[in-house]
Amino acid sequence: MQDTIEIVAGAARLVVSPDMGGGIARLDYRERPVLRSWASDETNPFSLASNILVPFSNRISGGGFNWNGNFHVVEPNLTGEAFPIHGDGFQKPWTVRSTGADALKMELSNGNIGPYRYAAAQTFRLSPSGLAVDLEVTNKADETLPFGCGFHPWFPRSDATRLSFAAAGVWLEDARYLPDRHLDIDDNPDWDFSQPRLLPASWINNGFTGWDGKARIDQGQDAVSLTIRASQNLGTAIVFSPDGQSGFFCFEPVSHPVDAFNLPGNPGLKSLTPGESLRASMELSWS
Repeated sequence: MQDTIEIVAGAARLVVSPDMGGGIARLDYRERPVLRSWASDETNPFSLASNILVPFSNRISGGGFNWNGNFHVVEPNLTGEAFPIHGDGFQKPWTVRSTGADALKMELSNGNIGPYRYAAAQTFRLSPSGLAVDLEVTNKADETLPFGCGFHPWFPRSDATRLSFAAAGVWLEDARYLPDRHLDIDDNPDWDFSQPRLLPASWINNGFTGWDGKARIDQGQDAVSLTIRASQNLGTAIVFSPDGQSGFFCFEPVSHPVDAFNLPGNPGLKSLTPGESLRASMELSWS
């Protein structure tokens, strides 16, 4: 069993697992799950309620990326995956630096994947009506590199679940889960989530670009409905669910599309000089 830390604010309860990538194990309100709950005998970080994504989100194809005239190799970091995915912050134990009645700070000092050497910090602040998470990542390499980050919460999914958010475009994916074609939402209403709607009955795994940083999840009267807000630099939202029977879906506020390292213009990536930092935040609120 992994060690966890619990903080409580009113009827809200947060449980985090520093050893499992600094992820969230449980987030409950009035003893009902806000996020998909972790089973304590699970050791896979993706069995948690939420994961941190650093120093990049999702996949990097082609064995790595070119930056400032140099090719940087990034090897796959998960068994069975053809490409590196989600960085390595979710794979490493984090150190708890401070705890309070309703707050917690964790740090990672040894981020190390491909060319990246970095440090990161997460601060959790729980209130009776919500959770705020702040992330900071600092380039500790001796060269300028492109950084990204994000949050990977897993939400319960039922027949009552409705999702709504505004975005400008959507990336379709190929058989390798890489970007294939970009569509404008205005011209493709089947991808329009601006009004509450059901998730597709079958597979969805798409990056929505031009996201305005706000989303609403309505779960019906017997579950916890909530609003998601993210910092302005998290302008892409990844929506993932295997199917309607899976019991979960993910809505991931991230800084860049899948494989932005190999897309024209490297959308959403932030070039950090040695010692420079990137900050992002996510807030979940309910009532």
